[in-house]
Amino acid sequence: MSAFIPFFILLPTTAFLLSMLIPKAQERIMSILAYSSVGLQLLAAIGFSGFWVYNGMRPINLKEFSVYKTGNYDFFIDFYFDKVTMVYMILGAFVTFLITIYSRYYLHREEGYKRFFTTILFFFLGFNLIIISGNIETLFIGWEILGVSSFLLIAFYRDRYLPVKNAVKVFSIYRIGDIGIILVMWLSHHLWHENISFAKLHNAELVHEHLTQNSWVGLVIAMMIYISAAAKSAQLPFSSWLPRAMEGPTPSSAIFYGSLSVHIGAFLLLRMYPFWEFQTGFRVFLAISGLMTAVIATFVARVQSSIKSQIAYSSIAQIGLIFIEIAFGLEEVALIHIAGNAFLRTYQLLVSPSVVSYKIREQFYEFVPRENTIEDSWPKRFEYALYILSLKEWNLDSMMYRYLWNPLKKIGSSWKILNFKYVFYFAGSTVIAGIILLFFRDSIDEKYRFNLPIFFSLVGLMIVIKAFTERDSVRKSWTLIALNHITIAIAISFNEHFDFMHHVWYLSGIVAAWLFGLLLINRLRRIEWVSLDRFYGHVYEHPKIGFWFLISALALSGFPITPSFIGEDLIFSHIHNNQIGLAFFTALSLIINGLATIRIYARIFLGPHVKTYHEVAKRSS
Repeated sequence: MSAFIPFFILLPTTAFLLSMLIPKAQERIMSILAYSSVGLQLLAAIGFSGFWVYNGMRPINLKEFSVYKTGNYDFFIDFYFDKVTMVYMILGAFVTFLITIYSRYYLHREEGYKRFFTTILFFFLGFNLIIISGNIETLFIGWEILGVSSFLLIAFYRDRYLPVKNAVKVFSIYRIGDIGIILVMWLSHHLWHENISFAKLHNAELVHEHLTQNSWVGLVIAMMIYISAAAKSAQLPFSSWLPRAMEGPTPSSAIFYGSLSVHIGAFLLLRMYPFWEFQTGFRVFLAISGLMTAVIATFVARVQSSIKSQIAYSSIAQIGLIFIEIAFGLEEVALIHIAGNAFLRTYQLLVSPSVVSYKIREQFYEFVPRENTIEDSWPKRFEYALYILSLKEWNLDSMMYRYLWNPLKKIGSSWKILNFKYVFYFAGSTVIAGIILLFFRDSIDEKYRFNLPIFFSLVGLMIVIKAFTERDSVRKSWTLIALNHITIAIAISFNEHFDFMHHVWYLSGIVAAWLFGLLLINRLRRIEWVSLDRFYGHVYEHPKIGFWFLISALALSGFPITPSFIGEDLIFSHIHNNQIGLAFFTALSLIINGLATIRIYARIFLGPHVKTYHEVAKRSS
């Protein structure tokens, strides 16, 4: 029975790869491949789940294979099936099947028809990989796929300004969630001394023994889990991204931000529940945060003028209640609530294009005056203040800019030593000094050797912030990202047991992606003007260069298509549990690194076309 589980990954993978080969003009073949493969997945999920329930509903754990193993480190692909997986699998296949059927007519003759279905199949692969994953490393692969496919679907109308702008904004919030997952993997290495599987978390004695000895580590892991879950499910303080994600087509809004992707945060909490169920402080915090999100999102939803924004904030409020249910340990209630909310929001979003005509008819023929509510008895000053706050979405979006992104941009622009050509002198000399110090590592005093990793990781962070804030040279920003990876590798090399093969795993994909991307940039520069001061929209005239540059950008940011993805996990396995600063600076570097690469791709290839003889959509469209 367990041997059938890999089928749920192989089928979406095959469908996605086949979709890449179908010609752009073959709409019928493309749609048939999409809904037939998802429909087959749905039938297989129902059949497998029925057989599993009939045989006693015993959880299934399947360690598929080890990707890389050395000493006590083992990066392995692991699958796990229980009732949470069953609910999410059937829910995901059913909703995706409906969306593919709906989209074949809704997007007929749309310019990006093939691109939409390919991205949906890519998303479906990542979704299934997350829900079947048996350890945090396997889950993180699907987590990354979900983030990239989300970016591509929000920026589906890539000739417009706002969809591209909001796609980058949503991707930046997703990267904050990635920090949580990366730090969870790092701390788990030190807590368990292995890549722990979800099946082992159900061993209450094992979990209790480790958490008793390292209670603060357990609390930090739980908080990192919350950050990842909150970022993915648009809970406070990350709620403002969800309505902005509705810039994509209505079917993608339904499948992503109404039903499936937005509930992945709740899935993460349910999957890790055996780990934090006895941490009372965290459970209280989770319930309070869910309650605050539900209340604030309800007020904001009631003043929205757009039907999609109303649905988005209503969904946020319901997920806040789901978080409360999970905090109280009501797993079955939470699963029923998740399924009900997903089906309702999918329906609401799919009919949203027609809601205006429904409302006009209701206003003319079935108008009912508003009845007095409890709000009418509130003091007017309080009522108006609450109304204005809700209109401004409680300033959640502006707070993210004020306290997170604007300080990073200000830091990057204020470092005069990193301006223009001096940045390469600074970064190059740092790399050379690091290599020389590594050669004499054994003769360096232990006190200084302990501080060297923090110094080089901080320098790497400065370099990548400069790459993120660069407004002029594409090649400079691209090269600084690669230098950031090299500086990180040098920083970790001062810790013991980080040998040459670990460098190969980490830097091989980075160097290859940097070289390939540099070749593509130079090729485009011979044809067009490129810079980072605005969106240029060059994908319209150069789609092949745009596609391959996206692949190289994903590889440079550590996406799981090169060995560098495993190399990142290797790096964190060599960071000691008392090197908190090193872990934080390294994680932050990798997150900003991914943002900088996606920003370069978006600025060069997406947005309104720079040439005036192409039709340009209005900024607000």
